[in-house]
Amino acid sequence: MNVSAAAPATGPETGVGPEARRGRIRRFYKAYGLTIGSDVALPELQPAVPTAPDIVIAVGPVDFAIPAMEGGTAFRFEPTRQYLSWQAVGTFLISDASRVDVDPAPGVDDALLAFPLLGPVLALALHQRGLLVLHASAIAVGGQSVIFMGDKGAGKSTTAGAMIRAGHLLLTDDVVALDLSDPSRPMILPGFPQLKLARDAADAIRIGQAEVRPQVHPQIDKAQHRLHDGFAREAVPAARIYVLEQRGGRAAITPLPGAGALPAIIKFSYVTRFGRQALVADFASTHLSQCAQLAARIGVRRLEVPAGLERIGEAVALIENDLTAGTQAR
Repeated sequence: MNVSAAAPATGPETGVGPEARRGRIRRFYKAYGLTIGSDVALPELQPAVPTAPDIVIAVGPVDFAIPAMEGGTAFRFEPTRQYLSWQAVGTFLISDASRVDVDPAPGVDDALLAFPLLGPVLALALHQRGLLVLHASAIAVGGQSVIFMGDKGAGKSTTAGAMIRAGHLLLTDDVVALDLSDPSRPMILPGFPQLKLARDAADAIRIGQAEVRPQVHPQIDKAQHRLHDGFAREAVPAARIYVLEQRGGRAAITPLPGAGALPAIIKFSYVTRFGRQALVADFASTHLSQCAQLAARIGVRRLEVPAGLERIGEAVALIENDLTAGTQAR
């Protein structure tokens, strides 16, 4: 998300300072196996029956002495409290991994607040709850699942979309949360039924039964595709991790050596996007242990994706064959 230099969006449901909570409705949603009670409308998430929430999202003032912002952003991390502020969007406080306070910038609507809320803010809250969180996409294939990691523009969401078109199910896009409580069976928790795709990728893949939501900000270059079908609603064991690379030749899968698997997982874990400052107290050792556990159990493979969206099906077929070979080997 990069909207720091742009003017804020406007909409029918805005919030400013101490009056922000007035007139808002507490809504309940399901995501990542949790019930979320939110003052911010989050139609991306699946509705849930009102109950005691695991995470509360409340609109109101956040007491954060914002330093001089570099690029319009400022962060502060403490053992039980994390502050994230985007000048053009608002300030967010995560407390005890169970509450998120939201102080919107003047004139910002819920549709724009949802971008950081369902991205870095929720990712950090899940991390604080003991999950390993990757900046990646995940797809369920039969009774197992695959994770797509890669640099910006590598094609994570595009490959996930092509897998959905081939009949497989979305587990989560952008934020992948893994439950490692059983070391022998890492589980990917289902996020919510939405995939973000650039226009050229969406035109090439053409996922059926998806609602394309309007752009909420001119600097957000991907449209939100809400899936009516094609979503996995239960946790699925992880079987493969692929690091995507765009290449001009044919699709290819090659294992990363053991020495390369762990650094790859660390690189694409969500919390490392914020640097060492985010790994306070004993989180650094816990995070390293989780990444090592996943690397040892699942391993990492390099997936070379042919250049040209018309050839994305070659990568899908290769992934399917790789999973079949792995199942037969077991």
